[in-house]
Amino acid sequence: MTNSILTRGYLPGILAMAAIVVASNILVQFLILDGLLTWGAFTYPLAFLVTDVMNRIYGAQAARRVVFAGFITGIICSLIGSQIMLEFGPAVPLRIAVASGCAFLIAQMTDVGIFNRLRGGSWWRAPLVSTLIGSALDTALFFTIAFSASITFFGPNADAAINWAWDAAPFMNAGPMVPLWVTLGFADWLVKLALALIALVPFRILTARMKASH
Repeated sequence: MTNSILTRGYLPGILAMAAIVVASNILVQFLILDGLLTWGAFTYPLAFLVTDVMNRIYGAQAARRVVFAGFITGIICSLIGSQIMLEFGPAVPLRIAVASGCAFLIAQMTDVGIFNRLRGGSWWRAPLVSTLIGSALDTALFFTIAFSASITFFGPNADAAINWAWDAAPFMNAGPMVPLWVTLGFADWLVKLALALIALVPFRILTARMKASH
């Protein structure tokens, strides 16, 4: 399998995906805009770009392998983070790790499937539609699993680590009062939406160059 990956050119995609996952796990620790976002919100959506480029050049099977490599990298990052103890517990609590892994795998695999169904249309349709749907799914899954008070099976200890997200706060710092995690999720989705549009430019450039080199 390793030789097959190398000879088919999957390795750059795998390395790019792993780098994005590692960088996002580090940058998520740094808050910006009064805590509405983290720097990781700007690197993580690039995972969809990598998946879509691999899908366009090598097909859905290659894209799924790259996604799986990113998923494994994320698990390793979570395991490392779970051993780093901060003031209120591990840097990566179990509930956050589960939410991150589920959201990444389901959203990326959904992206691959949608892209594959739309690949025969206009060049921009498959990457844009698949990324928009995948990004929305990713945000909904992560923030619901990680922070929703309606999910209780992780136990009271897990809830204690994230109950700050349940505090009522003005929506986007200006609207009606909602749980803080709802605002955080919406802000995260807005970044993914913007980057889905911007990513069409590097997608077009990368796929054109990679096709020309084959």
